[in-house]
Amino acid sequence: MKSLAVVVVTHNRQELLARCLDGLARQTVPPGAVYVIDNASTDGTAQLLSGRSDLPLHVTRSAENLGGAGGFALGVQLAHEAGWEWIWLMDDDVVPEPECAQRLIERGDPAMIAVRTRPNGDLVERSAIKFDLRNPFVVHSKTRSVEQAFRVRSQMPPVLEVENVAFEGFMVHRSVVDVVGYPDARYFIFYDDVDYALRIRRAGYRIFAVRDAVMVRQLEFVQQHALDSWKGFYMFRNLFVVYFRYGENALVRLKPYLLTSALMLIGLATRKGRARCSMLLSALKSARLFDRQPPPGVFL
Repeated sequence: MKSLAVVVVTHNRQELLARCLDGLARQTVPPGAVYVIDNASTDGTAQLLSGRSDLPLHVTRSAENLGGAGGFALGVQLAHEAGWEWIWLMDDDVVPEPECAQRLIERGDPAMIAVRTRPNGDLVERSAIKFDLRNPFVVHSKTRSVEQAFRVRSQMPPVLEVENVAFEGFMVHRSVVDVVGYPDARYFIFYDDVDYALRIRRAGYRIFAVRDAVMVRQLEFVQQHALDSWKGFYMFRNLFVVYFRYGENALVRLKPYLLTSALMLIGLATRKGRARCSMLLSALKSARLFDRQPPPGVFL
């Protein structure tokens, strides 16, 4: 069986993508295929990819931006249908350390994540040790993350179970994909990785963070900037979808309504707040209709 395929999704970030590809080229377990999903980039990404002869690239250029969720769904489909045993997912803004893939494959669990650090080595792994979909009074379902539990990576145990993942170094065995299918492209961006982790865990698999598989994150998390842009709609819409789909009781499944009401009461006092109220209502309506959309199915 073919061993390792990598799926990288990119959109207009050729400099970051170049460093990501450099990291893949240095792997002690070299990937047999690197599926790059180019989400309609206009910044020279195509020229960058055409000039890389050091990696077994399989480039799919989408005519429109499928979002991270659509890109990963397509990439996982391509790798799975081609028969690869391990499928390793990453955004273009991470760089794997040379032994990263080797550490994951040596561990060999069906679903694993590399542990992310900043370029200076500080731990920045935000995958949840506890993701609470039972307590309706919890404001943030991610009640404890890896970086909250451990000040530095060296304090982590060699292997740590987690309850959700980011598609920034997540490796999955094809047997898992056989059972749970592909990521859900309908999320577009945000929470598609959380949804996939929940589906994997509900199918009976456990997900482990492998301490010595190191993935360097090139950019900082800036959630507030995303909330104040067009991305805020997807952040709220997709969070609401997760509550509707996976809430373990009726009160948790009501949280989208409660959160929308509370945030609207807070926001009505200012023009910026009123604009966010309109966005929240649109996000709530879209989340209610989310599963009425046809599944994305086969892309090609």
